[in-house]
Amino acid sequence: MRTLTAAEVATGTTLPELTLDLTPTLIISTAIATRDFTPVHHDPNLARAQGSQDIFLNILTTMGLVERYVTDWAGPEALLRGVNVKLGVPAYAGDRLTFTGTVEGRDDGVFTVAVRGTVSIGPHAIATVRLALPEGRH
Repeated sequence: MRTLTAAEVATGTTLPELTLDLTPTLIISTAIATRDFTPVHHDPNLARAQGSQDIFLNILTTMGLVERYVTDWAGPEALLRGVNVKLGVPAYAGDRLTFTGTVEGRDDGVFTVAVRGTVSIGPHAIATVRLALPEGRH
């Protein structure tokens, strides 16, 4: 996989869409991988008893997916300089999570990318990712 250079990216660049099916296996395995043993991420009956529609993604998984979305686009040599995520509606099992993004600007060699992760009931994550890219190849 090739890393984009700073010269290849401009304000207004649109990232390719990424869509993920939120299977129960994905939700449970990522919760366990992040050592989040809160039952609403593992037990559908308990999640429903607490007022949720079903089990749902945990914040650590959402953060990781936002980072993955941007670094899959930018490439392996991109350096993340900051990630800020605001959670919205839950991302429940059986739904589909779609990420979109746009480069909003560049300041001192660091690009700002606005990311939105949306599920069927609305925005799940609204994020800003700051990253640095190599200047170019010699």
